[in-house]
Amino acid sequence: MDDLLITTLLVLSLFALLGSGVWIGLTLTGVAWIGMQLFSARPAGDAMALTIWGSASSWTLTTLPLFVWMGEILFRTKLSEDMFKGLAPWMNRLPGRLLHTNILGCTLFAAVSGSSAATCATVGKMALPELKRRGYPDGIVVGSLAGAGTLGLLIPPSLIMIVYGVTADVSIARLFAAGVFPGLLVAGLLMAYVMLWAAFHRDQVPAADPGMSFLDKLKASRSLIPVVLLILAVLGSIYTGVATATEAAALGVVGALLLSAAQGSLNWRTFRDSLMGATRLYCMIALILAGAAFLTLSMGYIGLPRHLAEWIGSLGLSPLALLVALMVFYILLGCFLDGISMIVLTMGVVLPIVQGAGIDLIWFGIFLVIVVEMAQITPPVGFNLFVLQGMTGRELPWIARQAAPMFVLMMGALGLIYVFPEIATWLPQQVMRR
Repeated sequence: MDDLLITTLLVLSLFALLGSGVWIGLTLTGVAWIGMQLFSARPAGDAMALTIWGSASSWTLTTLPLFVWMGEILFRTKLSEDMFKGLAPWMNRLPGRLLHTNILGCTLFAAVSGSSAATCATVGKMALPELKRRGYPDGIVVGSLAGAGTLGLLIPPSLIMIVYGVTADVSIARLFAAGVFPGLLVAGLLMAYVMLWAAFHRDQVPAADPGMSFLDKLKASRSLIPVVLLILAVLGSIYTGVATATEAAALGVVGALLLSAAQGSLNWRTFRDSLMGATRLYCMIALILAGAAFLTLSMGYIGLPRHLAEWIGSLGLSPLALLVALMVFYILLGCFLDGISMIVLTMGVVLPIVQGAGIDLIWFGIFLVIVVEMAQITPPVGFNLFVLQGMTGRELPWIARQAAPMFVLMMGALGLIYVFPEIATWLPQQVMRR
C-alpha cells in the first residue's frame, strides 16, 4: 500500500483515539498495533509484549522516578516560602527589582524539579501574591513567570532530557551537562528583557525596599544554602564522573529527605504524598514511553521512518532549513500534545533524518528541549498557560499575550545556540573526557 495512504490512516487513528479521551500511552500502543496488524507480517501481540517489557525494564529509566521523587519531596518543604525571602534582598538595585525573583526562583527550583509545570506552579504560588501586594503590574509578572517556568525542562536534572536520552540512546550525563549553559542563557535573556521593560516603564515599577547590609542579605539567604549545596552535590557527582545519573538521583532523594527532616517538614503525610505524587507522574510517563517504543518498532517494520528520511533527504535541505522546519513542526505539535509525548511520538521518524544531516544528537537534544519550552507557552495546549490560568483566574488569550515576548526570546536563544554551538557542546565534551 502507498506510504502516504498508510501514514494518513495511522495519523487519523491517532487523532481519533486522542479525541475520544483515550490516554496518550494507550493511544500510541493502539496505533502501533493497528499499523503492525494491518501492514506487517509479524504478529502484533508478540511484538507488543516484548517491546513493552523491554521498555519498562530499562535500567537507564530508573533515573526518572528518582529525580521525580526528589522534586516532589522538595516541593513539600519550606523551599517555596524561603525562596522569596532569600532572593528578594539581592534584587532591589536591579532595574525591574523583585520581578527578577520570578526568573531566579524558577532557575533555582528547576535544578531540583525537572518539571516545567511544577516549577511554574511552585514559584508562582510564592511570587504572584507577593508581587501583586507590592504593586507590580500583572502583565509583566505573569509573562516573566510563564517564560521562566519553562526552565524546569532545560536546567538539569530535566525529566524531558531523560526521556530524550532513553529514546535517542545518548548519554543522560552529557545531556545534563549540555543543558547548563543554554539554561543560564535563557534565564539571562529573560532578566535582560525585564530590565529593558523596566527602563521604559519606570512609573510602573514600585520603589525599592529599604537597603540592607551585605551581612543582612546573607542572613536572609541562609535558608537557600542547603538546597544549593544539594544541587551542586547531585550535578557535580554526575559531571565529575563520581556517580552515574541513576546514582546521583538516588543521592538527590536521600539529600532531599535529610533536608526536609532538618527543616521540620518531613512527616508521614509529606513522605506519603511525595511518594504517591512521584509514582503517579512516573507511571504516566512510563506508559507513554512503552507505547512510544512499540510505535517506533511498528513504524520500523512498516518502513515509514526510512521512507520519510529518504524523501526529506531528496529535498536537499540544508541543516539550517531542516532545523527551521523541525522547529515549526514541533511548535505546531505542541498546540495539541505535551512535551514528553511530542518527543517519544516523533523520535522514531526524526532521529534518522537528523543523523543523516550530520547534526550532533547531544546538541539536537538541547535544541529540541528549547523548542518544547516554546510550545509550553503557546495556546491552546501550553501547559504553563493552563497552570497560570488556574493560579490567576485570567483569560487564556491574555496570558498568552503576556508570554509572547518570552517566546521571541527563546527563539533568539535558539539562534545563538545555532551560531555558537559550543554553548551546548563544550561542557559535555569536558564530561566525556573524565
